[in-house]
Amino acid sequence: MSKRVGLWLVGAHGGVSTTVAVGLSALKLQATQNWGLVSELEQFSNLDFIDWSNIVLGGHEIRETDSRTEALLLAGVTPAINRELIIKCESELAEFDKNVRPGVLYNVGETIKKLSDKAFVSEDDSARAAVNRIQVDLEEFATLHQLDQVIVLNLASTEPPVDPESLPKTWAEMEPTLANHDCPLPASSLYAIAALEKGWPFVNFTPSLGSCPSAIDELAVAKKTCHMGHDGKTGETFLKSVLAPAFAQRNLEIMSWVGHNIFGNMDGQVLDDPINKETKVTSKDRLLGQILGYDPQTHISIEYIKSLGDWKTAWDHIHFRGFLGTPMIMTFTWQGCDSILAAPLVLDLFRFTELAARQGETGLLTFLSSFFKSPLGTNENDFSKQFDMLTHWSDTSDAPG
Repeated sequence: MSKRVGLWLVGAHGGVSTTVAVGLSALKLQATQNWGLVSELEQFSNLDFIDWSNIVLGGHEIRETDSRTEALLLAGVTPAINRELIIKCESELAEFDKNVRPGVLYNVGETIKKLSDKAFVSEDDSARAAVNRIQVDLEEFATLHQLDQVIVLNLASTEPPVDPESLPKTWAEMEPTLANHDCPLPASSLYAIAALEKGWPFVNFTPSLGSCPSAIDELAVAKKTCHMGHDGKTGETFLKSVLAPAFAQRNLEIMSWVGHNIFGNMDGQVLDDPINKETKVTSKDRLLGQILGYDPQTHISIEYIKSLGDWKTAWDHIHFRGFLGTPMIMTFTWQGCDSILAAPLVLDLFRFTELAARQGETGLLTFLSSFFKSPLGTNENDFSKQFDMLTHWSDTSDAPG
């Protein structure tokens, strides 16, 4: 597949985006292995994925920084990335930085606003003005690099919660509200609208609202494009989606499941705000009831511990009941580098989405549910069954070469 396709990262200089940029550069230079990349598994070798060399990176960012600086922070403070690898990738990172534009702050909450030191569109402008500005940036990116397609992928910080049920149900009802200065849609949804209106796919890797509203899904279908989200499933919740079905299949009753999470990156800093944290906790907490068919007592805590940097630790305590009503306990500790776990999944989502778009698929890409904590368009949260959805799609895929 020889087309050139743009990957536009919202939150371009965050930890995950920076790791995506380094990782993509390393893959182009054949300076790294393919560990963590689902799309590189043997069962997907039949798919005509875009070559790494044909992907061009761009994005929006609200902070005054660059990818080399952020990569060196990940190499030093965390550490997560090999410094020598960053040096090998410097020229690619510099090209990426040329394509980064000031981002949009609109209904993102005070904590995210405080991070910004760059020009941006704010609530002082209408939501439509923000959408138009985003589209100008995307169109200039596509024209400059002679791109056949652009895929917008949201990796920005978690916004305060918005109830999708409180929003207009159809695009005909929602679209006029963009002109209002009190439009309730957050920046993540404006990025989704900006991409989908142009017929470009959108993927939301965060728990923010994004393309969740039914009106935005209607827009995607009308524009003959696709979207999916939300909240990438990388660590503790990934293990929940694997372990909970095992308990169910052994007919063991889970009475309670408690998870404590600590980490120190910018995501942790934003989630230290109780308002933003509510969005994340809701996303992490919903899958157990959907898998088990009943709701055990649950508790999830997320705490910001600055010294940990990008390393996330989760302690989980599962209290379950077996034969003769005997209570038992399973505990586990999960420690992983947040950006290193997430970045390959971002590249996977880009490849699968690009292929689906090339096949002419529209609306929600539910076959990608295994990548998300709260997948849109499906209540299936059993990881094994979700992965079966992905492999079934692969087996029936007929994208042209």
